[in-house]
Amino acid sequence: MKKLFNNKKIIYFIVFILGGLSSFSLPPYNWFYINFFTLSFFFILLVQNKNLDKKNYFFYGWLFGFGYFLFSLYWIAISLTFDSTLKILIPISIIIIPSFLSLFFAIPAYLLSFFLKFKNLSLILTFSLFIGVFEFIRGHILTGFPWNLFLYSLSNNTSYIQMTSFIGTYGLNLFTTTFFFIPAILFLKKTKFESILSFVFFSILLSFFLIGELRINDHNRISKSQKNFQIKIISPNVEIKRFYDSSNEVEIIDEMIKISDPEKEISTLFIWPEGILTSTYLKDIDKYKTLFKKFSEKHLILFGINDLDEEDNLKIYNSLAIVDNELNIKALYRKNELVPFGEFLPFENILNKIGLRSITNNYQSFSKGDSRDIININNNNFNLNILPLICYEVIYSGKLSEINNYDLIINISEDGWFGKSIGPHQHFAHSVFRAIEEGKSIVRSSNNGISAIIDPRGKIIKINKSTSSGALSEYGFEKLGEMTVFSTYGRNNIFFYLVLIYITLIFFLKRQGR
Repeated sequence: MKKLFNNKKIIYFIVFILGGLSSFSLPPYNWFYINFFTLSFFFILLVQNKNLDKKNYFFYGWLFGFGYFLFSLYWIAISLTFDSTLKILIPISIIIIPSFLSLFFAIPAYLLSFFLKFKNLSLILTFSLFIGVFEFIRGHILTGFPWNLFLYSLSNNTSYIQMTSFIGTYGLNLFTTTFFFIPAILFLKKTKFESILSFVFFSILLSFFLIGELRINDHNRISKSQKNFQIKIISPNVEIKRFYDSSNEVEIIDEMIKISDPEKEISTLFIWPEGILTSTYLKDIDKYKTLFKKFSEKHLILFGINDLDEEDNLKIYNSLAIVDNELNIKALYRKNELVPFGEFLPFENILNKIGLRSITNNYQSFSKGDSRDIININNNNFNLNILPLICYEVIYSGKLSEINNYDLIINISEDGWFGKSIGPHQHFAHSVFRAIEEGKSIVRSSNNGISAIIDPRGKIIKINKSTSSGALSEYGFEKLGEMTVFSTYGRNNIFFYLVLIYITLIFFLKRQGR
């Protein structure tokens, strides 16, 4: 073992492999138990090398993060293969993006090197705290990229992640990271007190499963709401190449209507995916009016479309619109959170000169919408308040809405940019977490992705996989009888309270000499 610790090249390779192995804990694999081994062994390598220069701890953390993100985010490069002019960015997406994200592991590892005199359990709490805080920062800095937190490795375990309704995704991620490190205590020299406290942490872990199971089985807290109309989710599975071919929009609309199969006497809200029409602006949608005659006055159609504002410097918005069967616009939402390089080009005036542009359109960058207001649909057929989300706006924990006076979250997306990779599965997992946090049902319509109806406890009511087209329908939706603790008490404010608890516990253990 000592020879191993003295061989830097072997340690570099091992740390990189540990990060790569941890990536398989994420969706769609969800082998979360890998993290008990990889993170614990990574921690042992750090604390057993106390004589190294501090820069080596930084590099260890960076290598672990690089392996983790390299294997879990490779799918970003697939979006650059549809346009030959963008292929120059493939090395950036494969190497530069993981390299940058790895800094959020490197810095915690570097900071840990200043606390190596702490006892093992104090070190675990300290390292977990550093990682948890920097993961929070990663989710908010530079538009935020809260992708692939360690917690998402448990996205299939609905019982465990019920705790996000109390402490949110970042709070539960902090606890979960700590749990993954605890097995390291078994391999390090430990005191009796550390053994007892480690047992306490595992008891907390088990209690999270128990509390979640009780919450799921408490049927008195949830009820079926508004059964007087039907929600119908359409998943067309239209090939992504349509973004570069404007000649087939009529065929696409015909296919969408065929899958929708509207029944004129049934009040129905049809939900089509993001950007299903890529060459027509909302102002020009009337040209397809005759095609929509198959819908009746009892129908509303929600879909994604580009909106051109001719009065404001010809700004273009990625938008969600709701129209009736006459294509009268009943509601409009303009996307607030845009994807860097995907929907807008940072430093556009400079990068345009070398031939770069945003991925999802052949013209200028999209503009950012001003606000995310609740959409109210109130007529003879519907009485519904909707929180609209387009594409990856669903990934932002605690940032969906400042108010909670809505009935349902509707998320439309286009996941075809990532092919048949793990990307759409990771994207979908975020929807489950947002449903539990906010205590709201989520209706998700995705082209070339996963469409589903998710209840407020994260239970998937109906689902359509990314490999098939079709429709999902449901009368009404599930509704909780009360707001969640997370949405009631300041959402991510709870994370900062947990940070203070961790700091207090760390200093308590330090003061006790433990």
